Amino acid sequence: MVKKLWMLALACCLLAACGSRKYTPNRAASAAAAADAMSKLDNKSLYKFITDWAGVQYRLGGLDKKGIDCSGFALLLEKKIYGVDLPRRSRDQAEVIKKKSFNQLKEGDLIFFSFGGREVDHVGIYLNGDYFVHASPSRGVIVDNLSIAAYQKAWVKAGPVNN
Repeated sequence: MVKKLWMLALACCLLAACGSRKYTPNRAASAAAAADAMSKLDNKSLYKFITDWAGVQYRLGGLDKKGIDCSGFALLLEKKIYGVDLPRRSRDQAEVIKKKSFNQLKEGDLIFFSFGGREVDHVGIYLNGDYFVHASPSRGVIVDNLSIAAYQKAWVKAGPVNN
């Protein structure tokens, strides 16, 4: 009985790590616009990292190409590209950034969302313009458009990691 309760508690914690939502076609960034955002990246290592991971399916708690969640993707990207260590969960990652407004964001800054209430439950990485990359629960690793109403409504904060 104790083991079952422990497993249930663990599952609840993991589910809170990244928000989930249903995919609808009008929410997807057009392939051409996403490709244009990628072509404007200053950091070519970031470009390669994203293209290497593009399309990898979402898996809660995942940290490899068999499946990855949003906070795991942010953790690996920030470590590999910028040499920055992050906590594992998105809400903990949100605690270690220096908050900026949208018009101050730079390539590689973290963006946090709350789709399930008041707490941060999703993270992505800012690219440029209106674009960011994240591990979407419904579409896997994808470049997406921040101007989509669902992202605007769920936006919590964004910025670079405090060093």
